[in-house]
Amino acid sequence: MITVADLELRAGSRILVTDTTLRVQPGDRIGLVGRNGSGKTTVMRVLAGRERPFRGTVQRTGQVDYLPQQPGLDDPHTLVRDRVLSARGLDTLLRDLEKAQVEMAEPADEAALARAVQRYGELEERFTELGGYAADNEAAQVCAHLGLPERVLTQTVSTLSGGQRRRVELARILFGASTDHGAGTGTTLLLDEPTNHLDIDSVTWLRSFLTAYAGGLVVISHDTGLLAEIANGVWSIDAGRGEIDIYNTDWATYQTTRAADDQRLRRERGAAESKATSLRTQAARMGANATRAAAAKQMARRADTLLADTATARRGERTARIRFPAPAACGRTPLTATGLTKSFGPLEVFDGVDLAVDRGSKVVILGRNGAGKTTLLRILAGVEQPDAGRVVHGHGLRLGYFAQEHDTLDLDDGVWANVRHQAPDAPEQQLKDLLGSFLLTGEQLEQPAGTLSGGERTRLTLATLVSGAANVLLLDEPTNNLDPASRAQVLDALGRFEGAVILVSHDPGAVAALRPERVIVLPDGTEDLFSDDYLDLITLA
Repeated sequence: MITVADLELRAGSRILVTDTTLRVQPGDRIGLVGRNGSGKTTVMRVLAGRERPFRGTVQRTGQVDYLPQQPGLDDPHTLVRDRVLSARGLDTLLRDLEKAQVEMAEPADEAALARAVQRYGELEERFTELGGYAADNEAAQVCAHLGLPERVLTQTVSTLSGGQRRRVELARILFGASTDHGAGTGTTLLLDEPTNHLDIDSVTWLRSFLTAYAGGLVVISHDTGLLAEIANGVWSIDAGRGEIDIYNTDWATYQTTRAADDQRLRRERGAAESKATSLRTQAARMGANATRAAAAKQMARRADTLLADTATARRGERTARIRFPAPAACGRTPLTATGLTKSFGPLEVFDGVDLAVDRGSKVVILGRNGAGKTTLLRILAGVEQPDAGRVVHGHGLRLGYFAQEHDTLDLDDGVWANVRHQAPDAPEQQLKDLLGSFLLTGEQLEQPAGTLSGGERTRLTLATLVSGAANVLLLDEPTNNLDPASRAQVLDALGRFEGAVILVSHDPGAVAALRPERVIVLPDGTEDLFSDDYLDLITLA
């Protein structure tokens, strides 16, 4: 259980949340919602103990597991299997059991043998309680449900893509939260965008798991289908008022109630403003008469009190007005790839992929998870090298690469420094106007990129890659972490972009907005003209 009292959160001088009390109990399945930058991830980090609030107290009872948007690498040399098993401490128990076996096989004397046997018995009992003998199979099943094949379990975490690492972390948390053997009975799960990088089968399984979960749960997600299926409560951050509105209802009822609340607040505020205006008009007239001056002041104070006592209606939140600048001039075919082949150890990812990107062309890359979509984009971007084949840059090529984990950002540098590094010769006002269109302004320009929310990082990454007038965009899941309004703006800008685009996405709306002419299907590298028949494959890819 988690209990929060008198919570106040700030980003610089900006108040995100103030005077807030929250509670998460077993059986709660709470959807935490709000616009990008409203403070959702900050709230989650405070609940998880990863960040201290500006003011207030946070009390946690029992185990709390947190899935951040971008998991770090505690030990890059850890095997995926051991990372998943570590959720119950089974990785350590296995090493201790092996050590105890050695001590039993080579005892110094009878007393040492007795101690080793007793130690082994205690460890085995604990191992059995935690389901250790079935753990390998259970961990493999959870990973498979999340699109991680069994071969991945024997790889080190460092060999995985950012999306795969995130799925490993989700698998670890869900494995640890399993109620079998009592392992997850008291665990509170805090999940920030858990459906990122998942295909439709994995999302369906995750919904089922979370709906049946008996512990406490708080989820940040822009997947309204997920929230509609699992949520029995909603916390809605109102960035304008710096408050969290708490709805102890399911998602559909929340939406209806929220709309009714907004309408009521607007009516009450409108009536209060009308009455206050009338009082102030009368006060102004009376104030001209010295004998009525005191009454006029009292009337003006009544008007101020009336407005102060009326709840402020939710202000319309700013929406990004995103426009991608015109791309730089280039030759007819600015990017070509021939015979691209890539393997990881004995595993061949793809072989003999050919691609010619003409000026202004739109291409989508499809394939199941693990087919090499992200790897192909990284090779085209020059971030990774192929085992065979080559990438040829045509006349005037300017590449813009959007990595799904925002790898192209310097997280320690500020917003302004990131975009200036990408376009050092661009006029300052032009770059500020560009950032402003992505809702990055004021003191945010000096804010380290690593402190931005996931949606804000997405907008900054998009701004940096178009700031240099890129004429070929390589986009890997560009709509992840975006709220619905920002997503709509990004897709509108994408549809209007005059340059070439190569897109990887699980989002059918993103593909539809791009209106691609061609599709590359991995791992075979088959090229075809795009048709609506491929839309059904996108959610499976």
